[in-house]
Amino acid sequence: MSLAKRATIAQMWDKAQGWPMGNRIFSYMIGRSARYTGTIGATVISYDNGTAVVELRDRPKVRNHLKSVHAVALMNLGELCTGLAVMAQVDGRGRGIVKNLSMDYTKKARGTITATCEAHIPAETGKHDFIATGFLRDIEGEVVAKCTATWRLDLS
Repeated sequence: MSLAKRATIAQMWDKAQGWPMGNRIFSYMIGRSARYTGTIGATVISYDNGTAVVELRDRPKVRNHLKSVHAVALMNLGELCTGLAVMAQVDGRGRGIVKNLSMDYTKKARGTITATCEAHIPAETGKHDFIATGFLRDIEGEVVAKCTATWRLDLS
């Protein structure tokens, strides 16, 4: 199926909002299409053009030996959040892939973690390296990690 005929991620999100538990169904579909991303079981809370909010419940599956959320689970959450924010704008007009991904861990992550990213990609066509930043916060709103993702965009 060509890109032009396939529904964009934003169109899938919009359609899912009409269903009961639509954000959970959408999150499951994202996890099935990007299988490693799906291993953490995150839920997309909100998704708009350039903005994504994704939540990760703290449970044994994503914890480390210190009973906090594992660093790689947080990295996965950061990539998912920045990816959704970026791809909302790329979908249907090009493609993108992560070129570099880094995390700054500032506090042990315990409890539900909420990742947010607001990104506005260039309007010009062509290849771009675009940096998107995601902030991961605990239930008190304190930043537990900051994800910096460099996305290689090819916009048509």
